Amino acid sequence: MVRKSSMGCGNYVVVLVLLFFGAMKVRSDSSDHKYKSGEEVPLYANKVGPFHNPSETYRYFDLPFCSPGHVKDKTEALGEVLNGDRLVTAPYKLDFTNDRETEVVCKKTLSKEEVARFRDAVAKDYYFQMFYDDLPIWGFIGKVDKEGKADPSEYKYYLFKHLHFDIHHNKDRVIEVNARTDPNALVDITEDKEIDVDFMYSVKWKETGIPFEKRMEKYSQTSALPRHLEIHWFSIINSCVTVLLLTGFLATILMRVLKNDFVKYAHDEEAADDQEETGWKYIHGDVFRYPKQKSLFAAALGSGTQLFTLAIFIFILALVGVFYPYNRGALFTALVVIYALTSGIAGYTAASFYCQLEGKNWVRNLLLTGGLFCGPLLLTFCFLNSVAIGYHATAALPFGTIVVIFLIWALVTSPLLVLGGIAGKNSKAEFQAPTRTTKYPREIPQLPWYRGALPQMAMAGFLPFSAIYIELYYIFASVWGHRIYTIYSILFIVFIILIIVTAFITVALTYFQLAAEDHEWWWRSFVCGGSTGLFIYGYCLYYYYARSDMSGFMQTSFFFGYMACICYAFFLMLGTVGFRAALFFVRHIYRSIKCE
Repeated sequence: MVRKSSMGCGNYVVVLVLLFFGAMKVRSDSSDHKYKSGEEVPLYANKVGPFHNPSETYRYFDLPFCSPGHVKDKTEALGEVLNGDRLVTAPYKLDFTNDRETEVVCKKTLSKEEVARFRDAVAKDYYFQMFYDDLPIWGFIGKVDKEGKADPSEYKYYLFKHLHFDIHHNKDRVIEVNARTDPNALVDITEDKEIDVDFMYSVKWKETGIPFEKRMEKYSQTSALPRHLEIHWFSIINSCVTVLLLTGFLATILMRVLKNDFVKYAHDEEAADDQEETGWKYIHGDVFRYPKQKSLFAAALGSGTQLFTLAIFIFILALVGVFYPYNRGALFTALVVIYALTSGIAGYTAASFYCQLEGKNWVRNLLLTGGLFCGPLLLTFCFLNSVAIGYHATAALPFGTIVVIFLIWALVTSPLLVLGGIAGKNSKAEFQAPTRTTKYPREIPQLPWYRGALPQMAMAGFLPFSAIYIELYYIFASVWGHRIYTIYSILFIVFIILIIVTAFITVALTYFQLAAEDHEWWWRSFVCGGSTGLFIYGYCLYYYYARSDMSGFMQTSFFFGYMACICYAFFLMLGTVGFRAALFFVRHIYRSIKCE
């Protein structure tokens, strides 16, 4: 009976994995399509929005462009919708290898209101994005003439009315596409008055020898330019030096101090039995006393373990080339699906550890584990989605997509969380404590202010953050800008360095805490390990106000809202790393001495 159930669960997981890899293939079949001369190649208009506000994007035809007779929405994958992509058929006909001289898309009379909308878009530096055979096309919809004009009221606003497409092909496949506007074909939209506009386009095809397999390389070359690579490698060297200095310092100091401690305690054992113990040996009867709020602690540990597993899987997919440039929505699809599939790890870790701590209400612990990260994320999403709906932006998720995400949570995440929790509860693992815990806790001595939780968190978070802050700029410029990040190997090295530094600094601070006869190290090691997340959020403030040009309520709320969720995830993940390292260290040192 049990065997049959486990086989069903296994098949269930296999189906989910197959669905995941199917979802990863978010490119349409047209991306690998061979065309004949004169055959229509799909061109889709995606979105428009202020160039400096990447989250504030709108549907292409929210602006009064020429619309084809029947606007058809392209079927999109889950990740594409989460990315804010809303592809619709464009009014331009770009048939394979067919050149077109200046052709009129439509003749349109813009009303005063439409002129005002275009002028407001030009003033905010709106860009448009299209996809031709799954190749991205970017361009601006107009320009502002500020030359020689000090007063903004004297600025001239112009709308581009002619779009020229340069397309390269290799035999029967599209290789490259560029769009540029004609600087001489302008429409003055400075004043609120009706204007007759002839929207036009032209197409020029050229033969190229670039193979189809390398057509996406040009989008990743900006990340690999020599100047950028030098900065990336400087970041790696900076991080490595930090790690070497830190590990060398800690290894030297801790090994010497611990060796002296071991010799001292061994000598004390041979001396008179009534000699008073000092230092970390003195609290051997309290060091493994279970922490306060152990249900919350186990839930945080389970969520952090799941997020750490999620990060590892994301890096594996990145290193094997899944997240190539403009593979629309692949990252979001991977995050949703892998998070759902790894929820069993959170349930197992939390329930197992909670039961090791002699917890009784494991069901409540499981509910707490499921909501510890998803709860704040859900509240943030509800608020930000409401803001996006108010702005009529493409970041607002359609009702159907929300239903799909809810079904994934209800049919995949929750069942796997419960199954993992049941497995963890039944694992019968015991907490491995080298020393016995006394009935009553010792009183913690009065400690100086710099040994408090906040100063320790500041010290613990600064070093790991200093090892990654250079790379953070490129990540932010990619996520909250238009740069493309493709050097995942360097990012993975930085991630490994972050984990190592977090573990070592937490171990060091834990030792100093125990040496000061403070036995409440459980929560302290967790929050010290996770404090790097707070430093990253502090960097968000710096990046937003000093390094970016983002503005407006929607963009501000999206940036700080979702970055708060990401930094909270880092807090849980790195807190788990810090506690696991500290637990390993504490067990090791107390196994090495003889305690009565």
